[in-house]
Formats: sequence, C-alpha cells, structure tokens
Amino acid sequence: MILAIIESFVLNFVLLLVCVINIRNGPVGGVQYYEQPVKERVVELGLITEKEIKRNKAVSGLVIIAVLLIAAPLMVFCVNGAETFTDGFIQLTVMYLLCGLFDRVFIDWYWVGHTKAWLIPGTEDLMPYIHKKSWIIKIVSTVVGYPLFAALISWICTSVLR
Repeated sequence: MILAIIESFVLNFVLLLVCVINIRNGPVGGVQYYEQPVKERVVELGLITEKEIKRNKAVSGLVIIAVLLIAAPLMVFCVNGAETFTDGFIQLTVMYLLCGLFDRVFIDWYWVGHTKAWLIPGTEDLMPYIHKKSWIIKIVSTVVGYPLFAALISWICTSVLR
C-alpha cells in the first residue's frame, strides 16, 4: 500500500509535467482544459486555432491515458507484485484517487483558480475558468469513476495473469 501511495506521486508528477509543458509558452497552450466559452474566445481572438486545441488535447490526453492504462498497472502488478483482483483494485484505486484529487485540488482549484499562471488576457470576464458546478462534477466523477476504472483495469490484469 505504501508503494501505491508513493507511486501516486509519479502519476501526479506526470500530470503536472503535462500541464507545465502545455503552458510553457503561455496559458493558451493549455486552453483545451478550459470551459467551452474560453476556448471559443481564444479562437475568436486569434490566439490559437480549433485544430491546435484538438491536437493539444489529443497529445496530452494520450500521455495521461498511457500513464493511467499502462504505467499504473505495471507499477501495481509488476513492481508491487499484486496478484489478486482485490490487491490490484485497492492499489490502483489509491493511486488513481490521489492523482485525481491532486488534479482537482492543486491543479484545478489552486493553480488554475488562484494564480495568474493560467490567466489568458482577453478572457478575464469568463473567470473563474472552472466553474463551481463543473468542479463539483469533476470531483464526483473522480470519486466514482476512478474506482470503477481501477476495478476494470484490475480485472483485465488479473485475467491476463492467470
């Protein structure tokens, strides 16, 4: 279990790194994570194209999905030695929930919501970028969805290992 907690920091670091790379040249590079009205505004302002937003979303999404689908199960089943569905499910759930809560609390609430790092000039009237309702939906999705995801991945991994 301790390894799963430590390994969740690896997931958090990858998530943070994806965000940092996206906004390395300014917050417009991470606009794929914003609400639709913000995306539309930055396109109207000529700061980015819809095609670039879709590309950024696909690239960052592939990295995050690869980490969640490949790296996390490899850590749990190969490094940590989980052999049963229950062991895998518990460890993956811990890792996914800690990563999801890091995303919702540190990245969404604090970094995007309370710093200027993600502020896009010309969109100030659309703040907050992550509305309370959206943030609550993301929290509920994380708390409900990640354990379900962990169960599916654990079931697949234990089925393959047998």
